[in-house]
Amino acid sequence: MRTYKNRYNDTYTFTEDENHDILWEGEFKYCRFGMPNDYTRAYNAYINDVASPMVFEEFKKVVHEYDSDIKEYRLGYTYLSMVDSLVNEIDMVDPSGGPYISRGMALDNFGFKNYVVKDFKRIDTGYKIITEKDGTDT
Repeated sequence: MRTYKNRYNDTYTFTEDENHDILWEGEFKYCRFGMPNDYTRAYNAYINDVASPMVFEEFKKVVHEYDSDIKEYRLGYTYLSMVDSLVNEIDMVDPSGGPYISRGMALDNFGFKNYVVKDFKRIDTGYKIITEKDGTDT
């Protein structure tokens, strides 16, 4: 088990379980969390509106591009407003005072060398951080 004390002196513990996932426990009373975007509805509307649509991966980037000179989104606000959240998934957790942890982040700073955040699952005492190895040698 490893402990982390944030800037408000809140203590969080990180405990590796038998599956190499990390139990992140502590006070999450004041906490931000993020959910990943779901581009399905926006992209379906887009491909129905244009003759030669861009590929999905490009659309996911371009739909957020804002032109500050003309003060408009590159594809307009219509498609951006159709980007939904995957409400049953968490990809970032940030308790007030830290630590901020997000999907894809390495956990080396918390003492778990070569572990990368794959997902989060809410548990009664905090979060279970589902991990994967980053592919480097230990």
